[in-house]
Amino acid sequence: MRAVPRAASAWLSEPESAASLHERPDRAFCGSCIVISRLVRSADFERVLRTRTRANSAHFAVHHVPTWPSQPAKPVSKIKKAELSTGDPEIDHSPVDTLPSAAVGAAEAASVIDAPSRVWLGAVVPKRHARRSVTRTLLKRQIRAIVTGHVADLPGGLWVVRLRAPFDRTQFVSASSDALKRAAHAELDLLMSSAAQRVAAGR
Repeated sequence: MRAVPRAASAWLSEPESAASLHERPDRAFCGSCIVISRLVRSADFERVLRTRTRANSAHFAVHHVPTWPSQPAKPVSKIKKAELSTGDPEIDHSPVDTLPSAAVGAAEAASVIDAPSRVWLGAVVPKRHARRSVTRTLLKRQIRAIVTGHVADLPGGLWVVRLRAPFDRTQFVSASSDALKRAAHAELDLLMSSAAQRVAAGR
């Protein structure tokens, strides 16, 4: 299998108790009093991206796994900045069964049954689909903004939103423009609404 991103941007909600069992140093920011944290481990990205997509649009796809992220081997604050780069590696998106296999272990199987209410988010914007860095930054910001707006409707667990096709550069000539921002925002808004409904309905 090809490599997956080691980190993704995300953000913080309201502060949590340090005594929480799943307290992690990867908190970023808040959406309506529901904690949204960043997905940081390669293993977690791989686990989510190998599941079938929950919803697709012309340019984006959403994946979700109703479980907790794996514990980091060391505090995120001690990981070198270079290691936290989203990067743009090729990703194998082959669909697989979304239920944990026996190899995953009883702990993860139990976590699926007792799915978390907290949301972890990863954003994957490959360079092959958005060659200009300013475009990648714009799209990641729109992903964060839309997920924050929909977080109250999102089932807990690991979420990854990925850019699966480039925006037409003949239509969006500028690397970062209001037109591109509006187009991405509208598309992501409909996408996350659909994903939330499908996941909640068990589809």
